[in-house]
Amino acid sequence: MFHLQSLELLQWDYCQRLTLPLDGAIITVAGPNGSGKTTLLDAMRTLLGLDCSGGRNYKTYARHANADTTWLRAVVDNRPHGRQTSSRPFARNLLYADQVTLACRIDRNGGDWQRRYLMADGDVSIETLTQSPDKDWLGIEHWRKRLEGAGLSRAIARVLALEQGQTDRLCEYSPKELLRLVFDVFGDQEVLDRYEEARRHLREQEAEVEVADRELAHGRAQLAELEARVTQYRQYQMRLREREELATEVVPVLEWHEDRREVTQRLNELRRQRLQHAAHLRQRTQDRARLLELLEARQAAEARVSVLEKDKDQAQAAQRQARDAERPVEDLVKQADELQKLAAIEGDAAQLAERVRELEARKSELERRWHAASERRTQIRTALDSLQGQHQAPMPPEVQRFQRTLRQQDIAHHLMADVIEITDESWRAAAEGVLRAARWVVVLHDPRDEGRAMAMAEKERYRHYLVAEAEHAPAKPPADSLLAVLRFADTAPNWLLHQLAQIRRVADTQAGARAGGEWITPQAYWRDRRGGRSVWVDPAEHQFGAAALTARADALQRQLAQLDEQLTDLAQQDRTLRRELEAARQAGAGHRAAETLIQRSEEFERARRQWPTLKQARIEAGERWQSLEEAHKNALIEQTRAGNRYDSLQQRLSEGERETERTVREWQARREEQRTRAAASHTLKRRFPAHWITPEKRHALLEHYQNATQARLRAETLDRELEEGQWETDGTVEEKQFLMQNTVGDQAARLETCKARNAAAATAVGNARERYIDVLRATVRRYRKNITDLGALAGVEVIADLPHLDNDDNVLRQAELKVSFNFDGKGRIGLNDGEASGGQQVIKSLILLVGLLKDDDMSGGFVFIDEPFAHLDVRNIQLVGHFLKSTRAQYVLTTPITHNVEVFEPADITLVTSKKPRDARWAPPIGVLQRRAEAAV
Repeated sequence: MFHLQSLELLQWDYCQRLTLPLDGAIITVAGPNGSGKTTLLDAMRTLLGLDCSGGRNYKTYARHANADTTWLRAVVDNRPHGRQTSSRPFARNLLYADQVTLACRIDRNGGDWQRRYLMADGDVSIETLTQSPDKDWLGIEHWRKRLEGAGLSRAIARVLALEQGQTDRLCEYSPKELLRLVFDVFGDQEVLDRYEEARRHLREQEAEVEVADRELAHGRAQLAELEARVTQYRQYQMRLREREELATEVVPVLEWHEDRREVTQRLNELRRQRLQHAAHLRQRTQDRARLLELLEARQAAEARVSVLEKDKDQAQAAQRQARDAERPVEDLVKQADELQKLAAIEGDAAQLAERVRELEARKSELERRWHAASERRTQIRTALDSLQGQHQAPMPPEVQRFQRTLRQQDIAHHLMADVIEITDESWRAAAEGVLRAARWVVVLHDPRDEGRAMAMAEKERYRHYLVAEAEHAPAKPPADSLLAVLRFADTAPNWLLHQLAQIRRVADTQAGARAGGEWITPQAYWRDRRGGRSVWVDPAEHQFGAAALTARADALQRQLAQLDEQLTDLAQQDRTLRRELEAARQAGAGHRAAETLIQRSEEFERARRQWPTLKQARIEAGERWQSLEEAHKNALIEQTRAGNRYDSLQQRLSEGERETERTVREWQARREEQRTRAAASHTLKRRFPAHWITPEKRHALLEHYQNATQARLRAETLDRELEEGQWETDGTVEEKQFLMQNTVGDQAARLETCKARNAAAATAVGNARERYIDVLRATVRRYRKNITDLGALAGVEVIADLPHLDNDDNVLRQAELKVSFNFDGKGRIGLNDGEASGGQQVIKSLILLVGLLKDDDMSGGFVFIDEPFAHLDVRNIQLVGHFLKSTRAQYVLTTPITHNVEVFEPADITLVTSKKPRDARWAPPIGVLQRRAEAAV
């Protein structure tokens, strides 16, 4: 590397023009703070193409001079250095003189500044340089490359750019950064260039592979897009064809097929209806014969009822006569018994008084019982009178009230009690018991009325169910179910129908236990999933059908008869009690019962003999009357059943005749209609091509579309898709796809070629890396020797560990150069571990710095060190100075004039700067002190 010999400044900052000698090993620039020491170093940095310190730049200094042109010129040594080389530093730049002039010209360019550089053989003045042609002047990048060729590498340039107070910066480098710096300074540039070129070529190949890969990916994306467009185009064409096929063939054929099948089904149905009609006619003939039989049976039942009613009346009259004949005799016998009891207590006033009180209490009780039975008889009589002229049993007041509310709101409905008829009287008790809870269930005809109806039910607090969803009873319920003995005139809740269908009718509980499941007996003993219980309902409370009204009336008649008998008995007891009370009172008044017994003994004895006979006659008459009453009741039930059967069959025949007439009219109209449709279908069939309506073709259409409605819906869907969808209609897209397929194939082939070249480049990088590693090992060994020798000169033990190197970029990136120092035998310290003093930090950095400049084959090089002695004591200043003198590098040092004079001891040349006076245009000239050469001893 070259040395500096002189420096000339022209209109740089506040220096008008001055020339400074630099031909010495150590040049010290001294002066007070702000006197221009750093300005001088920044001039050298700018001349060498380096950055100024502290955020300044060359424009700042040129602007201070306030001139159009600023010049920086240096003369440097170009002689060969070292014992084993004859190469000059600037030989690569074709400069072979012993001296070379380096010049920087800074010109004002409008409002900005522009710098250019020039190299010239020999010591060439500024005036001569101004005559150089513009083509010889260089920009900053070319200038830096030329200086690199002369030994000013980028790493040394970074060291020269260290700012004030940063002399110990090198010891703050990490081991990895230090290794990088060492190789940049000492490494074989050709090897490094080859390695970098190989890596650059590999990166280019990788970039080319990446570009080819991107192009292939882009081509494939375009191909995929074209394939999607082709798919859309083909789907579009397919939908057009399908829509046309649907409109011209599929829908008409399926409509014709369905119409033809429907006509066939309707004709078959008409034939079945004709057969059913014939069967109905035969059944109606049988029903007419059965109606005659039922009429005869009803007349016979009516005649029997009439006969039994007469016999019953005669028996009742006989029973009353027997009772009337018995009653006087019975009264005499009871009177005799009463007199005997009185005779036993005659003369005892206390017993007679007690007897009177007892009889009066019994009289009050009989009067109470009489009034209760009389009121009950009045109620039953009223209930019986209310049944007169009714067709069904009455309903409770709250049900009547709720029905009126519904009718006022025009809500159509019916009650279950109004629509259920029990067809088998032997199962009435069972049916009444099961249906008791469902009597007053309200079924709405229109489910839309449910909300209003329930609001009214809530207001009325109607306690029975209100149902909006109902259905008709099945035509053929299970034969053994309770539902089979019921007939429904209207709809019923499905849960009720299901419940009735689940209940089986059994003869008795033993049969039900054997059968299991849910069953009921004729006596209304019901077993469900919860267990068994009796649901017997008193006949007076029967509700369903006209027979329920008869049962209620009969039950009320029986209750009325029982009450009449009870009232008669109470009246008899009252007469007897009154007679006993009168006799007791008379006995208390002095009347003698014994005398009465003697006087009427014959009368009483005759009554005792007659009473058993009369009583027996009354009992036999009563039994005959009860027997005829039961027979009359059964005859009435049979009469009702016969009448119901006759009326039901007669109504069915009437309805059947009307239904038959309507059916015949409708059948003839439908038959004519189907004939017309069949003729139209046959005409349409002749219009279709034969292959459209083959069985196989129609079967395939039905398999695909199911029916004409689905085909029409598919056609509407296609119309909507074609109108609203995003479709490709460009017919050339298929050709574009074919061309793109060829392009993608070419791109794939190119990518494979690039990958092959990339593999070859990777092999070349590996080979270059091996050579780079060899040079790096030699470089590290050389640098370790340099810093070890420098440490010996400074009295410091320096230890450098060789890094681990391998043929791998990752390993090389992680390689480190670990350096440690041993000052005064106190143990090793690292680069920047905080254990070294300020002077030791400076010594470490100088060892590392000068080790970069030390070369056994080629000496030279220079270093700018801004205030290296800052914050050092006298001893450390002497150590640093001694070290500087012991090396062969050129140093440009700055120091304030306030330091110890020891700082000037190693200097060959001392440049003294001064501050610019306040009113002066230019700064004072720089003083030069040069040490005289000592005489050789």
